[in-house]
Amino acid sequence: MYVVESKGGAIVCMLLALLFLGTWPALITLLERRGRLPQHTYLDYTITNLLAAVIIALTFGQIGDSTVERPNFFTQLSQVSFPVGTVAILESLLDNWSSVLFAMAGGVVLSLGNLSTQYAWAFVGLSVVEVISSSMTVVIGTTLNYFLDGKINKAEILFPGVGCFLVAVCLASAVHSSNAADYKAKLSSWPIDNETGKGTVLPSASEEAVLKDQENGGGPIRKAKAGTATFLIELEKRRSIKVFGKSMFIGLTLTFFAGVCFSLFSPAFNLATNDQWHTLKQGVPKLVVYTAFFYFSVSCFVTALILNISFLYHPALGVSKSSFKAYLKDWNGRGWAFLAGFLCGFGNGLQFMGGQAAGYAAADAVQALPLVSTFWGVVLFGEYRRSSQRTYILLFSMLFMFIAAVGILMASSGHRK
Repeated sequence: MYVVESKGGAIVCMLLALLFLGTWPALITLLERRGRLPQHTYLDYTITNLLAAVIIALTFGQIGDSTVERPNFFTQLSQVSFPVGTVAILESLLDNWSSVLFAMAGGVVLSLGNLSTQYAWAFVGLSVVEVISSSMTVVIGTTLNYFLDGKINKAEILFPGVGCFLVAVCLASAVHSSNAADYKAKLSSWPIDNETGKGTVLPSASEEAVLKDQENGGGPIRKAKAGTATFLIELEKRRSIKVFGKSMFIGLTLTFFAGVCFSLFSPAFNLATNDQWHTLKQGVPKLVVYTAFFYFSVSCFVTALILNISFLYHPALGVSKSSFKAYLKDWNGRGWAFLAGFLCGFGNGLQFMGGQAAGYAAADAVQALPLVSTFWGVVLFGEYRRSSQRTYILLFSMLFMFIAAVGILMASSGHRK
């Protein structure tokens, strides 16, 4: 199997993971804003997310010779999953069950976290959700990984970086509060639209019918300028998760729940591949990254499949009801959802490959992904357009702290012996 052994190689893996993990949320958000049901999108996403893990295992996991300490993917998978005879099966499971369960537990909490953020993005916004959840991941998860990794990262560099993320959480909360106040001010003055400066009236019934017809493809759509009240109202009409009239507390609760989930999946994967708690018998090889990532992704897939099929018939937060048959027929935006799954799957795999070489605490530098997500949020969705000066100052301060944090965490990289 291929093993990343150099610090430089680990940093390349982390940078690629940062790009991939910061981009896929923008694709999911794009589909939700276009009106595609989140249940449909997440079912598509989770298929290619698992497929990415299989591709990584069949390529990097099979490169080179298989050894006792570093078995190839198929070699170790057969040791765990396909021994001959009942007694052999039981012995194999007893030998490896703890590491497999740690990997699968990591997949479960990641799936729950990703599912929560899919709804939180609609309520709180892509940038703020990513900042809060990623910062919580670093503050909690990186601290756990530091001790699990035997303190191979430089504490005098690592923990100032964690402090930068903690400050970023506070700034993100302030950005959300300021931006929410801006939205409220825009909507309260909507009859006097700031695009024209002239008094306008609420749409009549016939105008509402035209808007509805346009949304269904019946006519040209005049795009409102991003950041205006008209833009926000048109977005609410089009999107699949309706947020007007609902408390922002819902989005923040989902965000903080996701942050807790995200902070646990990397330590769980760390335990699966390095056995710091010594649950394996002497002589039993540890799970290699690729085998652990396969089990991790399978549990992530099963969790998402069960929950989202349930949400088809019993939707949450006022989302429209659907069915499995309707999902199979919905090809609108399916390609983007598939791409999002590939990006997330390859991003997670690269993060784990880099973490195995340089320490999972340093690999948590990919949690600076809000830098990428904020870029897409501004470019694609017009977030923070025509906001107040206070919001812009807080936003740039938040991004500055993230740039400092990712640099500091990468500088703390050690080398696993």
